[in-house]
Amino acid sequence: MGKIILKLNVVMAQRQMSLNELAEKVGISNVNLSKIKNNKVSAIRFSTLASICDTLDCTPGDILTYSTED
Repeated sequence: MGKIILKLNVVMAQRQMSLNELAEKVGISNVNLSKIKNNKVSAIRFSTLASICDTLDCTPGDILTYSTED
């Protein structure tokens, strides 16, 4: 079975935005954003994803990928 992989760390690096700065702008805790950034979550709210995309000027497809590898 495949899985969704978050590439938030890549997009953040491309935009030169720190974890603290993004967390503040999105309105979530550093701890929760860190879990998202490091693929340690099993779900993400669409409203959070939309806010991250708005802040980073990207689309969900820039952050989410699908992999069939283990």
